[in-house]
Amino acid sequence: MAADGHAPTSTLHTDVAIVGAGFGGLCMGIKLLEEGNTDFLILEKADEVGGTWRDNSYPGAACDVQSHMYSYSFAPKADWSMRYAGWREIQDYILDVTDKYGLRPYIRFGTEVSGAEFLQDEGRWRLSTADGTTIIARHWVLASGPLHVPQIPKIPGLDQFKGKVFHSAQWDHDYDLNGKNVVSIGTGGSAIQYIPEIAPKVKQLTVMQRTPAWVIPRDTRAYPEFRKKLFARFDILRKLHRARLYWSNESRVWPIFNPPIAKALQKLVLLFLKRQVHDPEVRRKLTPNYTIGCKRVLISNVYYPTFNRKNVELVTDGIREVRAHSIVTADGVERPADCIILGTGFVVDPRVYMKGFKLVGRDGHTLAEDWKRSPEAYLGTTVSGYPNMFQLVGPSTALGHNSIIFMIEAQVRYILDCMRQLDERGATYLDVKPEVQRKFNDEVQANMKHTVWSTGCQSWYQSADGVNFTIWPWSTWRFWLRTRHADPNDYEWVRTPAKATRGTRRKAAAVTA
Repeated sequence: MAADGHAPTSTLHTDVAIVGAGFGGLCMGIKLLEEGNTDFLILEKADEVGGTWRDNSYPGAACDVQSHMYSYSFAPKADWSMRYAGWREIQDYILDVTDKYGLRPYIRFGTEVSGAEFLQDEGRWRLSTADGTTIIARHWVLASGPLHVPQIPKIPGLDQFKGKVFHSAQWDHDYDLNGKNVVSIGTGGSAIQYIPEIAPKVKQLTVMQRTPAWVIPRDTRAYPEFRKKLFARFDILRKLHRARLYWSNESRVWPIFNPPIAKALQKLVLLFLKRQVHDPEVRRKLTPNYTIGCKRVLISNVYYPTFNRKNVELVTDGIREVRAHSIVTADGVERPADCIILGTGFVVDPRVYMKGFKLVGRDGHTLAEDWKRSPEAYLGTTVSGYPNMFQLVGPSTALGHNSIIFMIEAQVRYILDCMRQLDERGATYLDVKPEVQRKFNDEVQANMKHTVWSTGCQSWYQSADGVNFTIWPWSTWRFWLRTRHADPNDYEWVRTPAKATRGTRRKAAAVTA
């Protein structure tokens, strides 16, 4: 039996298969329903919707995009409690939206997709699942997102540790941290949220830092009741508030595109650091040596002051090894440990987290080979050689300054336009032209030059050889403009004949755009 109680079915047929039930997959499902298409399935490996916000329930987990922006434009919530919502409120919002739009009948929980192959003669995709079910779909949408596979560091002796070990995305809420010697590895977006929460509880907290982050102040204000009532009664006021948030966020791209402006802003952030951390040596360790914006900028009012506590130590030496009840750093110092928390983020390179996922496209193309140099797509949504396959939050669509929900909605609109045009032409499948994809990606990489991303720092935005395959390097309104409609000249439109008789292979006929 699958986790949702369904007995595995040998083969299922559907028009659209959606992989993942986070913000992206749910948005795709909602918009298909609004188009009148009920022939789709959402395949979710877990037992509930939510994706990142289902999994990340660590203490202090919250969004770093304002609540009214980090939600669907078509499903507003007038009564957000805080300027920046915590994980529980965001997950509750996702659950409410799922039920409001009646998505649950279309979701198959406990269904992990393990591979996909394009059946060229039929113009269909065959998706394989871990429970043995085969899904045949005309279209499939990869909406698993880049933040779902925890990054587990390879540290000598970690598997021999006798205490407790867990990743921040797999937080063990049953484990009592009170009075324990805790080692936290990593100082990224998750770690800076849970470190201030657990510091007052533990006996000793050792924070292992490889690279310091730029941390800016956070707006922690709650929305007063009268404001929530106004937003609920006068939706125009809520829309104006959302619009103001959008454009204020969008203004953050100017330092990113202009490193001299970014370096000027760094002086203000350093004043913030100086005011919050008392010890000059600790401040030195917390001071980044790269331009702000090159790596993800973090927001917190409580992270820096944590290092004023007597029971918190910031360690910048690398870890030599983990022993049964301690860790040993490169300088030979041994520190006791009852618990090790891995705040080490996620595997964001799809070539790594999809390593065991065999994806075969047109003419025998494999994604592993096509993405050998670097992940590439057209508008982060379609990939040449993989007809009728769409991605949400694909290469070159992630953001460092605004809401990814905005990008997801633009992509879903674009995908639906592709599907409509396909039906209008009577074609079986569409495939983005390789020269169109190449020109777009050359444009992306060219625009990376002279930005903060070209100033020499390494981040999870980049591949091992320095190619930034993650970030959209323009304002988000430009993405919105480029995805309003699919340009038919960007695609090859292919019509396959009726299914060939067994043993006979027919070539597809190209449809003139």
